[in-house]
Amino acid sequence: MKKVSYLIHKPRFRCFSSSSRVTAISSEVSSIVHSVDPMEPALEQVVPFLSPEIITSVLQEQRNPYLCFRFFVWAAKRKQFRSWGSHNLMINLLVSDNSHLFDAYWRALEEIKSYGLRIPSDAFAVLIAGYWETKNAEKAVESFGKMKDFDCQPNLFTYNLILHILVNKGMILLALAVYNLMLKLNCHMNCSTYTILIDGLCKSDDMSDALNLFNEMSQRGIVPSKITYTVVLSGLCQAKRIDEAYQLFENMKTTVKPDFITYNALLNGVCKLGKMDEAFDLLKSFKKDGFDLDLNSYSSLIDGLFRAHRFKEAHDTFHKATNSGITPDGILYTIMIRGLCDEGRVDDAFKLIKEMTDKDLVPDTQAYNTLIKGFCDKGLLDEAQSLKLEISGVDNFPDSCTYTILISSMCRYGLVDDAQNIFNEMEKYGCVPSVITFNALIDGLYKSKQPEKSFHLFHRMEIGKNPFLFLRFNQGSDRVVERVTELCESGSPLEAYKLLTQISFLPTITTNNILINGLCKAGLLDAALNLFKKLKVKGNTPDSVTYSTLIHGLESVGREKDAIMLVKEMVENGCKPTPAVYKTLMKWSCRRNKTFAAFNLWLEYLKTVSKRDEEVIKLVENHLQNGEIERPMRLLLDMDIKSRDLDPAPYTIWLIGFCQVHKTTEALKLFAILKEYDITLTPASCVMLITTLLGESNLNMALEVFHYSLQKGFILKPRICSNLLRSLIRSHDMSNHAIELMKKMDSCGYDMDSIKWFKQGIQNVLTK
Repeated sequence: MKKVSYLIHKPRFRCFSSSSRVTAISSEVSSIVHSVDPMEPALEQVVPFLSPEIITSVLQEQRNPYLCFRFFVWAAKRKQFRSWGSHNLMINLLVSDNSHLFDAYWRALEEIKSYGLRIPSDAFAVLIAGYWETKNAEKAVESFGKMKDFDCQPNLFTYNLILHILVNKGMILLALAVYNLMLKLNCHMNCSTYTILIDGLCKSDDMSDALNLFNEMSQRGIVPSKITYTVVLSGLCQAKRIDEAYQLFENMKTTVKPDFITYNALLNGVCKLGKMDEAFDLLKSFKKDGFDLDLNSYSSLIDGLFRAHRFKEAHDTFHKATNSGITPDGILYTIMIRGLCDEGRVDDAFKLIKEMTDKDLVPDTQAYNTLIKGFCDKGLLDEAQSLKLEISGVDNFPDSCTYTILISSMCRYGLVDDAQNIFNEMEKYGCVPSVITFNALIDGLYKSKQPEKSFHLFHRMEIGKNPFLFLRFNQGSDRVVERVTELCESGSPLEAYKLLTQISFLPTITTNNILINGLCKAGLLDAALNLFKKLKVKGNTPDSVTYSTLIHGLESVGREKDAIMLVKEMVENGCKPTPAVYKTLMKWSCRRNKTFAAFNLWLEYLKTVSKRDEEVIKLVENHLQNGEIERPMRLLLDMDIKSRDLDPAPYTIWLIGFCQVHKTTEALKLFAILKEYDITLTPASCVMLITTLLGESNLNMALEVFHYSLQKGFILKPRICSNLLRSLIRSHDMSNHAIELMKKMDSCGYDMDSIKWFKQGIQNVLTK
């Protein structure tokens, strides 16, 4: 979507009207501005002769910025003199020489104040917008806070402007505090106010409060605009609440007509979720409404196809776009770079950077970071480092994201010491580590069996640069909200802004999840549970990942009852168990020879999903109770396909579960059904099924499953390959199959050097 700046409704400034007197009057006014001090009383005498056009003309003629600012502030007091021409002229003047002209503007305000003259809110709106234009959000917030020192009450436009800045900086807590202040002051909000706040809540993953605010709009008699609907649609898609997004889209049609931005927002949301068949169906319905594919639509489709690993279709769609006259922009090129990297075609991705520059498109930080990640994912860490060094200093590159990519990749390849060196290098070059950077290194340290260092880094995060801040707010997030509200209401938004900036580097729930996962894997469940208990005290609410990690940890040490109790606690605390939680419980049920309990667990989950047919689920339960497998599996698959939400994971869990309890007949039935429905098994389920079949000397079926794995492009581990080949060689009836199998393995990319000794064994068999 576009920047939120377009969400702010603009004051109704007048348009210009031509006049033959403009030049003469402008000259007279300019003379007053230059020669009379103070100018304001003299200007009052010529008010009847002025217009927005004359005001802008005078501003354009001024060579003295200080006098220009004085005149603008005077003119802004009257609605009839306001225009976007003069407003934008002042912003452009301010940003043309950052600090010097901002100082001149402040001097003008102080001078006007000393004369006892009123300063309008629009004068500060220009100042705030100027600071924001120069990427100095802190100064923008400071300017907003100083309005009270000039006895200037913000108008709605200025409030909306500061809300927009706070939301863009991720300061949703402070934005909500400003909103509450507006309510207390009985400030009449408009659609833009709510749209900005809803957008901020959606981006903060707080969809519940976003929807509450959306409903509050209607209760206050404020009709949502197309932009409001678009923001909520995007938020619902981001939260994976696609059914609600569709419903909202249909409701929208009854009040306002969706535009291209709205259509693209819904399409982009569906594509981001990887539901590409659904996206193409959506396009068909859009076209009936007169929607044609544009650059944004093609970008969403190509991005979605790459995410779904439908690489050929993605490239075909790109060529279709360019052939139809679409000119790729930086965003689409970045999508293509990421897609090529995902394919392993890093060299081709690098060529796209050159193609961009040849077309006068300057690659931004995101494009370079995408390419660096591509190098890292392929293990080309030296090349990634070289690229970072080569383009350092270009467009604020490298940024914290660049360092995070390198640190995460080095940790993944076991180069934790190098990752620490890069982490230490960041601050030396003025790049502040983000929470994600800390999380990447903490995770790497834990996985490299350096728990002491990971906890040291964790505590460094907690304390940060202000130990007193940590001690003050170590009692929960409510205290932070309370303090931000206090500061905002006392007229100190800058202090609130600085506070939130400082605590933005405190450990998040993700950080705690990494530590809990590490403790669970080390078998230190009591320590993990102790950290879990401290979460709420520190203001971090456990999420589904926290619960899922602990449930898995408890199950792994045989504490099944504690795991079940934790699921109940999860529900009681308002955290809905995700499919991942049910899958964890299912896997452990299968390991304990409770395969049918695993079926029941998934059926319990399906009952909580809105699109699932309750009658079908009941029918499946009855068939399973009667010991049937084929009929209930087909019913479930048909229901999943109909709902367009097919997850192969539960089926592979059941298949592995059957193998674990040596119910080979049931496992083979399920294998055949999944093949029929073209559901791809995992390599792990293939290995388990082959192992079970070899144990029962069912070489024909073991060979069939292995051929299936070859067709799917799986490269199974040497051990299972060795076991299968050994069994074939030892079987007089099937020894020839070993030769054919080795040829196929070789053509499919297997490392045949690792099983050279089988060739000699086969030759011996053939000789005999």
